[in-house]
Amino acid sequence: MENISFADKAGKEIRKEVQRELEGRLDIDDEEVLRLIDEKIRQKNKQVSLSLSDKLAIRREVFNAMRRLDVLQELIDDPGITEIMVNGMHSIFIERDGRLYDTGRRFDSKERLFDIIQQIVAGANRTVNVASPIVDARLKDGSRVNVVLDPIAVNGPILTIRRFPGIPIDGNKLIEMDSVSKEVLGFLSRLVKARYNLLISGGTGAGKTTMLNVLSGYIPRSERIITIEDSAELIIRGIENLVSLEARNANVEGCNAISIRDLIKTALRMRPDRIIVGEVRGSESIDMLQAMNVGQDGSMSTIHANSAGDALSRLETMMMLHTEIPLPALRRQIVSGIDLIIHLGRLRDKSRRLLEVREVTGIKDGEIQTDLIYGFEETGEVQGRITGELKKMKDMRNTEKFKRAGIAEDGI
Repeated sequence: MENISFADKAGKEIRKEVQRELEGRLDIDDEEVLRLIDEKIRQKNKQVSLSLSDKLAIRREVFNAMRRLDVLQELIDDPGITEIMVNGMHSIFIERDGRLYDTGRRFDSKERLFDIIQQIVAGANRTVNVASPIVDARLKDGSRVNVVLDPIAVNGPILTIRRFPGIPIDGNKLIEMDSVSKEVLGFLSRLVKARYNLLISGGTGAGKTTMLNVLSGYIPRSERIITIEDSAELIIRGIENLVSLEARNANVEGCNAISIRDLIKTALRMRPDRIIVGEVRGSESIDMLQAMNVGQDGSMSTIHANSAGDALSRLETMMMLHTEIPLPALRRQIVSGIDLIIHLGRLRDKSRRLLEVREVTGIKDGEIQTDLIYGFEETGEVQGRITGELKKMKDMRNTEKFKRAGIAEDGI
């Protein structure tokens, strides 16, 4: 323990010395920075005996602090970490394999954390400050970033980074992870090919974007697809005629905000075969439903909800808040536009599972009706892992799109 404390103290001293020498030097490259760090380590080693592992750790940490993202860099470089949560300067948590862990790391000061946040946000061409203390952005590697500054965040600047795998998860991987069965994934792929309109629901971290990515992979390559997102996350492969649109916040340079709703309206003038909306959260729900009702069959989107029924209720509420159309007419639009709801969830063992596939069948006594086509039934628990199966509960009523596409409901 004593040697570790000496190494830690030596690392901080070396960092300060390197910072002093680099102050005002804008032309120095990474190689020169590393040579300077190595020289400082050699000088410090004459005063304090440092092991090889100590020297390598100091070299890495000082370089990360100087040229990269400080204590976050090793976390970002770790492919097994799916989420990084910085709760002020004193607390950094990560998510690995669906579980949360305290890293024990911290920033030296709130100012240093603020500098790192500015570095990340600037790299994503976004701005965050006292006047605009909340921002969503996307890193070059596709990671999603959310920032909330103090005093909005009481315990200091909050930084959340959602990581995505370098190799996108495909259908086979979902089956391997027991997130969905081969039978149900085959059924979903046929729904996509037959151009059914799908709404994917689930809570935070349930895997909605992953499922949307997987289902997008079943779209025929000959179609023209337009994706619309708040922060671009979808990775659609194999579609040559693909247009990706991303919303924009207003900024201090005078650029006006471009909303999801603006992008949906524009997309309808771009001759799409399908429109894929990353997530509906507000007034854009109206335009998304209109798109589904005026010829963009096969469109897809996601929504935060605790169940398939809750997804419909949230959609109703969103639309009611932004239009004066009577509720019965709104419900008719929903029933006409959305064919099926795919609901995902995280079980108590932290696994992500497809829990329900529901068909929207119509309106009865003023209420939207749905049929449960597939439902997950838990059968037990083995070594902390929940077991169960997706059971087919009922055949679909609306098979017209299958017939038009020449696809059987239960096979191709």
